[in-house]
Amino acid sequence: MVPPEEVLRELGRAADRLHGLPGAEGLRWTGRPGWHFTLAFMGEVDEGLLPELHVRLGRAARRSEGFRLRLHGGGHFGRRTLWVGAAGGLDAMRMLAERADAAARRAGVAMQEHRRYHAHLTLARSRADTDLRPYVDALAPFEGRPWTVDRLLLIRSDLPGGGRPGERPRYEETGAWPLGAAD
Repeated sequence: MVPPEEVLRELGRAADRLHGLPGAEGLRWTGRPGWHFTLAFMGEVDEGLLPELHVRLGRAARRSEGFRLRLHGGGHFGRRTLWVGAAGGLDAMRMLAERADAAARRAGVAMQEHRRYHAHLTLARSRADTDLRPYVDALAPFEGRPWTVDRLLLIRSDLPGGGRPGERPRYEETGAWPLGAAD
């Protein structure tokens, strides 16, 4: 799920301020073109499974109504991943994540261990343990404008393979389905 452009611009201004904090140069910042919410991480997906995956994701989208969301505050996973959170229709978002995960499993995609969904958009990662609290504190007052989530996306990530410094994954939308659309 990709927030609208104006929401990404707001987040960009907040993230730019984080770059001025001590130690920010030691973090690997995610690129703005890659900012999205992952509902179900699928890893490598066999091309032969894509038709069935598309059918099942379409079904999951039709069974889910659109919902309001906004970017909100921040947090961290351990001492290596900094993220911005979400507020608003989190129950609907969790349900859509559950349906996307189930759709992938039923299509034959080998999914990782199932965990309760936690809405977040990754901003930065660190290779070493880092005190991320100053960044989380700086994000605490951040409130983005609300928008309506109205579609489910399938996004493929192409990981960099050249080993060049600063090289980032590329993201490509490979499918989109409206939420709540009738058959």
